[in-house]
Amino acid sequence: MHLFDDLIYRSTAFTLNVLAETRAKVIEELQTGGSTIAVKNLQMIQLQKAIIAVGMFSLFESMLQEGLSCRNSFEEAKKILVQTGNINLKNSFEEFTCAINVLKHGKGKSYNVLVAKSTTLPFKIKLIGENFFDEGDVSEVSTLIEVNDKFVLDCAELIENVSKEIRKERTDFFI
Repeated sequence: MHLFDDLIYRSTAFTLNVLAETRAKVIEELQTGGSTIAVKNLQMIQLQKAIIAVGMFSLFESMLQEGLSCRNSFEEAKKILVQTGNINLKNSFEEFTCAINVLKHGKGKSYNVLVAKSTTLPFKIKLIGENFFDEGDVSEVSTLIEVNDKFVLDCAELIENVSKEIRKERTDFFI
């Protein structure tokens, strides 16, 4: 198998492109009518993006765990990033790991960490008392993190960058 980080980025970009094409067709349908099916399809596309982000991080965690021979692979990856002096990458990895945890589990420790940093995050988090990211957007689904194309691609790019840094430090690491 080719490197996971290369495949995940290609896979993510491909899937987002297909979803964008599908979204364009649905939007075109909505120009002539407002069917519930079309609105559900737009919401399905948004939900699929969240599923992609959560899925890629879950798979990455599993592969890291095996590749690094450890129980808590994300913590081990962060230690390696600190050892190599990649503090910004480690911080970004922590933020996106928290975002994925919020997508999976809702409000909790990760949510609170992100709320405290909400003004500096590279993505949007729904703050306490907010009901929508964009009120009136019929495609919006109920998530605490805004999962748009940029967020999903940033997840894939982050996985790619973390993997490359780990391979530099651990030459036997191959995922």
